[in-house]
Amino acid sequence: MNDPRVPLPDLAVADASTVVGMPLPHDSASLHVSGEAAYTDDLPEPKGMLHAAVGISPVAHGRLRAVHLDAVRAAPGVVDAIVAADVPGANDVGPIVHDDPILADGGVQFAGQPVFAVAATSVEAARRAARLGRFDVEPLPAVLSIEEAMAAASFVLPPVHVRRGDAAAALARAPHRLSGTVRSGGQDHFYLEGQVALAIPREGGAMHVHCSTQHPGEVQHMVARALGIADHDVVVECRRMGGGFGGKETQMSLFACVAAILARRTGRAVKLRLDRDDDMRSTGKRHAFVHGYDVGYDDEGRILALDLTLASRCGFSADLSGPINDRAVFHADNAYWLPDVAIHSYRCRTNTVSDTAFRGFGGPQGMFAIEAVIDAVARATGLDPLDVRKANLYGTSERNVTPYGMTVEDNIAPGLIEHLERTSRYRERRAEITAWNEASPVIRRGLALTPVKFGISFTATHYNQAGALLHVYSDGTVLLNHGGTEMGQGLFTKVQQVVAQELGLAPDRVRVTASDTSKVPNASPTAASSGSDLNGMAARDAARTLRGRLAAHAARMLGCAADAVEFRDGVASGGDKSIPFAKLARAAYLARVQLSATGFYATPKVHYDPKSLTGRPFFYFSYGAACAEVAIDTLTGEHRLLAVDILHDVGRSLNPAIDRGQIEGGFLQGWGWLAMEELVWDAKGELRTHAPSTYKIPTSRDWPARARVDFWPGENREATIHRSKAVGEPPFMLALAGFHALRDAVASVAGYRYLPDLDAPATDERILAAVDDLKRRAETQA
Repeated sequence: MNDPRVPLPDLAVADASTVVGMPLPHDSASLHVSGEAAYTDDLPEPKGMLHAAVGISPVAHGRLRAVHLDAVRAAPGVVDAIVAADVPGANDVGPIVHDDPILADGGVQFAGQPVFAVAATSVEAARRAARLGRFDVEPLPAVLSIEEAMAAASFVLPPVHVRRGDAAAALARAPHRLSGTVRSGGQDHFYLEGQVALAIPREGGAMHVHCSTQHPGEVQHMVARALGIADHDVVVECRRMGGGFGGKETQMSLFACVAAILARRTGRAVKLRLDRDDDMRSTGKRHAFVHGYDVGYDDEGRILALDLTLASRCGFSADLSGPINDRAVFHADNAYWLPDVAIHSYRCRTNTVSDTAFRGFGGPQGMFAIEAVIDAVARATGLDPLDVRKANLYGTSERNVTPYGMTVEDNIAPGLIEHLERTSRYRERRAEITAWNEASPVIRRGLALTPVKFGISFTATHYNQAGALLHVYSDGTVLLNHGGTEMGQGLFTKVQQVVAQELGLAPDRVRVTASDTSKVPNASPTAASSGSDLNGMAARDAARTLRGRLAAHAARMLGCAADAVEFRDGVASGGDKSIPFAKLARAAYLARVQLSATGFYATPKVHYDPKSLTGRPFFYFSYGAACAEVAIDTLTGEHRLLAVDILHDVGRSLNPAIDRGQIEGGFLQGWGWLAMEELVWDAKGELRTHAPSTYKIPTSRDWPARARVDFWPGENREATIHRSKAVGEPPFMLALAGFHALRDAVASVAGYRYLPDLDAPATDERILAAVDDLKRRAETQA
């Protein structure tokens, strides 16, 4: 519920008389709650459709000498089974580096890697048959951890180093210096709808693929490449996903290719839907990191020099690890000025599933590192961590250039933090919690306020483009298609609002259709929090083209100039006359006015050198801050998130209801990453946490009893769609406030004198171990 204290005027919301800025419900909300929303697995199944399953490697690393499928092919209901040699085209789905086979060939690289696939007459028959495959594998040593990979110099890509000034010299002359290591774990996407694809053969060797993907264009290219056909022979369609979070940006391609290959061979439609266990074993996660730091600082806690090492577990192939680790480097400053800095990024190859995109795309791990450094400096100086954070913030006219050379032109972080400090009653609560902890031997409370500065744009510059296709029918209704995908985040609703406003229509007069590669070609993935920025602008471009044509025709009918025609409330008006939009559309059709248009948008200003990691990779920054309060049980390590106050920068919101949902959901998912979601591999490299029974994600019960979410007033200084700001990823990192509140609660056990040894996720076991460690250290120093 909202807290009424010190209300913040919600100036970020557009005027209520406009369609844009209204808190409209998600366009599929009623379908979601009624169970009528159709996902890929709900589509009508073509006659004779087969079901597919994959057979996976039981070992983490080895030479694959033979695959025995006689029992598989003889199993009831089996129609076909394939191995790598049966792939007619390229046996690869690597999005950047071609190092990611569809089916293992010659060797296996992780436990859970697909080795063969089977098609059968039912889901049960396919899955049972897939478990009958036998492998002749010569085991090889497996590299399973970041530390092992670093020791062996095992990397999927070369290390990257970004430097400004002379960090070594600045460290040597700093009045204070300390070093340390912290770790952040991986995270499973745990989307409600798993990986699923339905491939349907079409005439002339073409293929139509329905699948749950954030990047239909890439699936199109990969399926075409695997089948050895041209891109125009493949159509990929996706109306909606049951969640994505980055896990369906590249990971879907493999399973779509398997379904398409089997469909080509059998001449029948083939559906492949992974069960939850196989989905978790065989698909990539958020990258785990080991963060090492050496920091120099002064008496006020200002950072004077920093040498930072970011080493990530990438898995066996590159996937998107290059740009993900680049973004971790780009966000290793968060909102802080680092005068002399050296950042070293190591992309470690391990015999685990290839880690991939996940909400934040490396940004959370970079921010995790610098916030740990800030916390360490605060504990060493005895200063309040918030004061150390404020002392190190970027300036506005100086101290405002990032380590990668981008000037921070829109820095609202200082004012935003100051406001949240007041509205959350940070200072008063700090005193109250300190007093509580002095009197409470078992239950300890913690408090932290942390900022977020997150760059918006694809670091792969060519992805910063979008297209749209818009039709006006003769009855005045509108059909829109754009390159973005809907995964529950409300993109379709926001773009619908943009088009409705441009044409002066009610939103229900605009229908948004499934993402479809045959309608908008070469579309970028819906990722990097750029969906509304890109597709909203492309759709507006198309709508303005049509509005111009209709205005010209309306001017002839109304007897006024075209620029005097206004579209509002379903009516075109000019001078003292008006005409209903539907009547105008009919008249324009009869007059042979073109009522279909395409739109396009390319993000301006972005550029950077991927070799040196310098330039302007982002169009703008989104900002936010959170103040979180927690409680821990020092006897069991159990913890609870008690309260959170969030102040977030959404620019001029396209849809406040959807943006608020994204902020709340992002924060809670971030809390899961930092406080409970733990991926565990055993000594053989097998994932042990591959089901809800062993992998804990947050639920509604983990939402704090008191929560307040406010929008920062103001608009985007850059010319984005209606001056809005991206809101998909930045709120995820607000959860760092909760993690540091946990560290604060642990630190209280020893009178805040020592830095807790607490990594993420801060599970009950880790918290208990950190508490016990601090107690021992305090006793030793007594």
